[in-house]
Amino acid sequence: IPGSVTSIGITPFSECESLTSVIISHGITSIGYSVFSNCGSLRSITIPSSVKSIGSFSFANCTNLTSLTIPGGITLIDTYAFADCRNLTSITILDNVISIGTYAFANCGSLKSVTISNSVESIGGFSFANCGSLTSITILDSVISIGIYAFSNCTSLKSVTISNTVKSIGSFS
Repeated sequence: IPGSVTSIGITPFSECESLTSVIISHGITSIGYSVFSNCGSLRSITIPSSVKSIGSFSFANCTNLTSLTIPGGITLIDTYAFADCRNLTSITILDNVISIGTYAFANCGSLKSVTISNSVESIGGFSFANCGSLTSITILDSVISIGIYAFSNCTSLKSVTISNTVKSIGSFS
């Protein structure tokens, strides 16, 4: 995507079954609603630090996506942004992300590893629901609230570490 574009709007590449790789140029500041949703062949995404927000359903149901790094410029991962990415096994969220929206990574059944930076304050309801392969999660010092059912039906979860900064667990956030 060329550098002269600053925002990617609503659904321009949704359901592009043959799309296997996405490289977003530096200068893009937002990825809109459902931009790459249902791109079943998408295997890799490169997101620059200029991006500040990932919109709702942006990469939902990208079933061949296996790993993901959220760069340091992003402050918001909106609702359902990566929901139903069934083969996603690892997520690294770098500094500056403040909020992980509801259902953001729900139904990512292969997800085993999640690394979240110290900037996240809010983990939305159902954000990691039905991630049946997730074995452990560490809630870092910056997190203030964890939404309702954030880790529901994570049947392989064996270890949970929650910081003493968390003020609310199981609330709508």
